[in-house]
Amino acid sequence: MATTKSTTPTNAMAELGSFAQLFESSQVKVADVGEVVCGTVIGLTKDLAIIDIGDKSESTIPLSEFKTDGEAADVKIGDTFDVFVEKREAEGGIKLSREKAIGIKVWEAIAKIQEENGTIQGRIDSRVKGGLSVDIGVPAFLPYSQIDLRPVKDMDSLIGQTFDFRVLKYNRKRNNVVISRRAILEEERNKLRTEMRSTLVEGAVVKGSITNITDYGIFIDLGGMDGLCHITDLSWGRVSHPSKLFKVGDEIEVKVLKYDKDTDKVSLGVKQLKEDPWKSVQERYPVGTKTTGTVVSTTDYGVFAELEEGVEGLIHISEMSWSKKTRHPSKILDIGDQVEVQILNIDASAKRISLGMKQLQPNPWDLVSENYPVGSIIEGKIKNITDFGIFIGIEEGIDGLIHVSDLSWTERIKHPSEKYSKAETIQAVVLKIDRENERFSLGIKQLEPDPWLAAVEKYPLGSSVDGKITNVTDFGVFVELEEGIEGLIHVSEISKDKVETPVGLYNVGDTIQTKVINVSAKDRKIGLSIKALTDDSGQASYNDYKIKETTSKAPTTIGDLLKEEMVTRDKAAEGESKA
Repeated sequence: MATTKSTTPTNAMAELGSFAQLFESSQVKVADVGEVVCGTVIGLTKDLAIIDIGDKSESTIPLSEFKTDGEAADVKIGDTFDVFVEKREAEGGIKLSREKAIGIKVWEAIAKIQEENGTIQGRIDSRVKGGLSVDIGVPAFLPYSQIDLRPVKDMDSLIGQTFDFRVLKYNRKRNNVVISRRAILEEERNKLRTEMRSTLVEGAVVKGSITNITDYGIFIDLGGMDGLCHITDLSWGRVSHPSKLFKVGDEIEVKVLKYDKDTDKVSLGVKQLKEDPWKSVQERYPVGTKTTGTVVSTTDYGVFAELEEGVEGLIHISEMSWSKKTRHPSKILDIGDQVEVQILNIDASAKRISLGMKQLQPNPWDLVSENYPVGSIIEGKIKNITDFGIFIGIEEGIDGLIHVSDLSWTERIKHPSEKYSKAETIQAVVLKIDRENERFSLGIKQLEPDPWLAAVEKYPLGSSVDGKITNVTDFGVFVELEEGIEGLIHVSEISKDKVETPVGLYNVGDTIQTKVINVSAKDRKIGLSIKALTDDSGQASYNDYKIKETTSKAPTTIGDLLKEEMVTRDKAAEGESKA
């Protein structure tokens, strides 16, 4: 008989436990929901990647999760990467997400970076309220104040660019991250500043980038610190505004004028890279030479013309034209005009140059005596009327004066405007030309003979004449013999009897007969007498006059009288012209 091996309960339980352990060890490990595990691509379809995570079943991930910026999915069989187990389906499938796995890893990286004060790379995607949105694996917020060391004017130019950032703070639950690029730049700048403090010296020539432009100068980034170049140190010439010469972002070379290590303030200069042009200005522009300049400013007293960068000269209004007519310089030249000038004077120590324009044109006074000889008759328009006379335009730069005393031989003209008006065309005689003082004297009355010269012949001593009374005063009676010729009957010549006053005895407008007892063309006076008509005492008056005339040193010929009159008139005209 065969022997049968018996199994006790204890042995049976031991064997069953060994089998269970063996079965468990042969099963695939099951991934937990919410866990990040490693997955391997084992197959590809048109839209899906088949993923093996070592679980009892396989899963898929849409190829769209492998695309970036709309490009084709970059994935192939055998690739491994982290995936996030989202959930297990009821039918045994597993839902995986590559994007969520990346997000979890990113958050872990963010936490580590902030803890270690490290950096994370990101790409600026778009503008949002208060700053920019940056892709660092998850959307991050970059405030305006953290973009750069100074305000950025063109935010749109940053979109699409990749930079390193520091993590300022984050909140994983709210999916919120605040980052900074400025923190990195400040650290770099501090390092450079430390280096510059030991190398930057006054007088050194350095390069930098313009970061800001103001009314008073430009700020330049030297690499580790900023420096200011004041507007007065930009150019040896005139600078209306720094923006006329430079723009933000320009790379320029400058000279260190002053460096304060305690405050890190740096004063810079551009013009100091060139020699001061005033040092050799007298060699380049000797007095008397002709040159050209550009009008850079106008004033009431003249214009400033730039001969070269840093060298300006003044064209005084009196040196702009030979004309005496006052015109504002802006009516003659405009800013930006090119003008030909002559160097009149240079004071290099005071940085002043006097320039002239009229010196390049003929002086009209050089030919005036030839063109308008004394005694000739000219015609011109009245340009101005004053209390003492009339100015007539002769030609450009030359005006002639008709003194009020040369308007009429006989009329008493209180003001020239009583008889003449501006712009009226009149004729006059050239009386005198003073080239040295640039004075041109004219006369209107000289167009006609002097009636007083004829009066000496027309009204001889002792002749009886009739006239009309024009005025009665206490000292005598004025009688008009003809237009412009008046005589005076002194109160002592009215009667042989003593007369206190003729007022009341005679009336204006009455015609009266008298006798001529003296005539003076020089003084323009005729002495008349009534009592001489009936009394021989008139002869005594005549004899007294002749004695005075004979013993007087005054000229007696008509020519002498005219000559003396011209001298007297010229002195009076000269005094009023100076006034």
